[in-house]
Amino acid sequence: MEALNRESPMPLWAQLEALLRARIASGEFADRFPTDAELVRSYGVSRHTARAAIARLQADGLVERERGRGSRLPVAAELEQSIAPFYSLAASISGKGMAEHSLVQRQALERNGEAASRLGLAPGTGLVHIQRIRFAGDEPLALDDSWIVADAGDALLRADLGRGSLYELLAGLANVRVTGGTERIRAALPGAPVRKLLALPRGEAILVVERVAFAGDRPVEYRHSEVRGDRFAFVANWSRLPPAL
Repeated sequence: MEALNRESPMPLWAQLEALLRARIASGEFADRFPTDAELVRSYGVSRHTARAAIARLQADGLVERERGRGSRLPVAAELEQSIAPFYSLAASISGKGMAEHSLVQRQALERNGEAASRLGLAPGTGLVHIQRIRFAGDEPLALDDSWIVADAGDALLRADLGRGSLYELLAGLANVRVTGGTERIRAALPGAPVRKLLALPRGEAILVVERVAFAGDRPVEYRHSEVRGDRFAFVANWSRLPPAL
């Protein structure tokens, strides 16, 4: 833990605020934010200095403070996705008033036996592999691996995939329109690499979504998504049922 510089012209409360901001950004306080007394002991400052630093963090929405319960990080709003015949994660994020974008990790023609099998193709068939980290605002939400049949996905190899839906790009660039699909959703505990990529708090689960998307009767995409379980929920709306006989 970095110490305060008592010879610096910067006030101690401002130094403490800057250090706490950096620790919040690194995810260090995902489980619990320190109490005023812990900050006083750890940094050798007065309670007034600790409270002044926290007040600035609170003013910027980085910390919430409750009487009798101390300080904590704000609980992020949960995104909800209706389980429907067709949906778009990009649209769900935008619909909540948040900026949607993706960090592209892979954009290449590759081979994957399992993905090819899901698409009804021979194991050695080349597929277009698109891997993206999906963001809601500045926060990572999901890791998507899409495997797309080469004749449809070839146009995506040269496309800007930083925003929006792959399906909209497939329709616009390759005249391939996704009309339906099958999907399986299960809960799982993520490995360390995925936990780090998604900045997932310790102990939180992910939702693993496996999808095969169809254009008419033809499977065109196999997608494996790992979605933060603390930020995302699927919601099913039931039609009114007749009374049981």
